[in-house]
Amino acid sequence: MKKIIGILFLCTAAISAQEANNFTKLIEVGIVNHDKGKYKEAIEFYEKALKIQPNSELAFYEISLSYFGLKDYKNTIKYCNKILKKGKKHLLPAYINKGSALDLMGKTKRSIKVFKEAIEKLENNYLLHFNLAINYLKMNETDNAEIHFKKAVLDNPLHGSSHFYLAKINHHNRNKVPALLASYYFLLIEPETIRASDIYNILKENLNSSVEEGENEKNITINLNADSSSEFGAIELMISVMEASKKIEKNKDKSESELFVENTERLFKILGDFPASGNKKSIWWNFYVPMFSKIGNSKHIETYCKFITQIDTKSKIWLENNEDKMKSFINWLDKELK
Repeated sequence: MKKIIGILFLCTAAISAQEANNFTKLIEVGIVNHDKGKYKEAIEFYEKALKIQPNSELAFYEISLSYFGLKDYKNTIKYCNKILKKGKKHLLPAYINKGSALDLMGKTKRSIKVFKEAIEKLENNYLLHFNLAINYLKMNETDNAEIHFKKAVLDNPLHGSSHFYLAKINHHNRNKVPALLASYYFLLIEPETIRASDIYNILKENLNSSVEEGENEKNITINLNADSSSEFGAIELMISVMEASKKIEKNKDKSESELFVENTERLFKILGDFPASGNKKSIWWNFYVPMFSKIGNSKHIETYCKFITQIDTKSKIWLENNEDKMKSFINWLDKELK
């Protein structure tokens, strides 16, 4: 009797192993089809896999992705909900897929609720905050959008898109220093893309916009948009003075590139040395300023400036001719970001 039971157990184990193997193969073939854009074919394989393991989170997740690819958002949500009811491993992507599907169906308010629920259940995650922020932008709730872009940055400092939107929002709102800080950081992450060109223009505009040259080149007007008593009013004045200093005799023969390095270094050092205030708890002072203060007081400031402006051909050539400096900067930066 014991031998019979043992044989039956081995047979059952063998069948289970074979089923698991078949399940894995079906999922793998489904993924290959999905990656080729053959979403319907992928779904057929996932459905076969579900016949073997009817409650597989993995299969639910993959099939939701393929329905998303087909723009069948109702079925996307259907399979995401299956994960959200009992799932464990795929909760984050299920929330993101469901929220994105609702948004694309024109149900942005419901999408916002989904991302809020996800943040409450799963705690902080930059993708949840980023997607929520994008939805707030669509609803023209810029202040709420900025709050969650900031939270995304704090969760993942290397998430370029969050810095990108912080730069855009603050530039639009004429918040010069925050726009500069977000721009400087974005270009450190993403210096060569189409978006880099856009942010580089924002950077230059905020560095240069407060100074006007009169009919006599010796006459320079400094325009201040900010309240001098505001968080960054004094620093905006210093930026304007730095820009105006380009016109003085000792700087007249310097290139724009040289002056950019000098003024960036001065700005970073000024920010680092700026006296404490009640606003020092903000992301600008607690996250951005410490990083740029370190760069400004390091030997790598020129390399940093060339790296973030490599969309400019001259900076690109400089980097190619100074590989050792670039390697040294990357090693230093890697240690600072840990």
